[in-house]
Amino acid sequence: MRTRKNIFLYPVSLIYGLITGIRNFMYNTGIIPSVEFHFPVICVGNIAVGGTGKTPHTEYLAGLLRGNFKVATLSRGYKRKTRDFRIASSSSLVSDIGDEPLQIFHKFPDVLVTVDRNRVHGVNRILEAYPETEVIILDDGFQHRRITPGFSILLSDFERLIERDYMMPFGSLRESKGNIRRADIILITKSPENISPIKRRLIVKEIDKAPYQNLYFTSITYKAPLPVFDSKDPEETHLDMSQCAGCGIVLITGIANPLPIKEYLQKTFGEIIHLSFPDHYNFKEKDIYSISSAYKNLKSLTKYLFTTEKDSVRLREFTNFAEPARSAFFYIPVGIQFLNNDKDKFDNLIINYVRKNKRNYRISGG
Repeated sequence: MRTRKNIFLYPVSLIYGLITGIRNFMYNTGIIPSVEFHFPVICVGNIAVGGTGKTPHTEYLAGLLRGNFKVATLSRGYKRKTRDFRIASSSSLVSDIGDEPLQIFHKFPDVLVTVDRNRVHGVNRILEAYPETEVIILDDGFQHRRITPGFSILLSDFERLIERDYMMPFGSLRESKGNIRRADIILITKSPENISPIKRRLIVKEIDKAPYQNLYFTSITYKAPLPVFDSKDPEETHLDMSQCAGCGIVLITGIANPLPIKEYLQKTFGEIIHLSFPDHYNFKEKDIYSISSAYKNLKSLTKYLFTTEKDSVRLREFTNFAEPARSAFFYIPVGIQFLNNDKDKFDNLIINYVRKNKRNYRISGG
């Protein structure tokens, strides 16, 4: 979905590009030092504002590696109210660690989920307190130049390819598109599942990746809805959407681009009331009242509340949802799938990197 650009912002974007270019030059030349850990550190990130699917891809990596390695994730914990190093636990709140880290913890309680505004400090704390850790995944760390990761994965939204974008504020790039060269793998995310081979080849040519880089396409997958509250056994409590034809829903979203999930649900539900909030929105009591009112206003005989997986970790903290809305409240888990049978290639690259680098690390200062 394209939006009209304000041409008067273009000169500002040139100045912004110059500033970020100087910053990257100083890191690239060593004028500003960057810490490299002799230990597997995988960075997942992008150079554009807006959702590219970082959390589902971070979760995919955690799920891929947790069976064979001791895995930790580290992010800054966007919009949390704390500032120091924190480790996720069963008592953690969104205000403590942020919504996305809490989402990862709920999905993978055996993974060490941590947050720290200072990524170097965070890595050191992990290695000091949990020396058995064998790999750290940096969530949204591509632009955090104080760490030089051992392996970098750059995400680019299919509908907003980096090569077709511009620097902020005229476009959405936070640094120039030339910096994709820092990535080991480029993932074109949120791709249509039926993308043609010709279209793939055109995009690969347009990206013009370096010989040392690998490029893959991924798409978002939506899984069976799970209850927001009282989910003791998800396998037995998921909602069978094949039985929901003719039902009505209230869709609550606080994400950067809610259009894909809304379009997905429109295939099943005839009546949808969509309550859209800003990305990482901090829900308030008045919003709970609006959600409950919208649920009551649905005309369908059978009705539900639906939300995203990320929003569910925030909304779960409100205990004042009354029945029957409480029992009718579900979230949709999100995953990814690799197109063109590239899953094994990607998996092997990641696993081999960790296996070859998991020993002989040292704790670095910074």
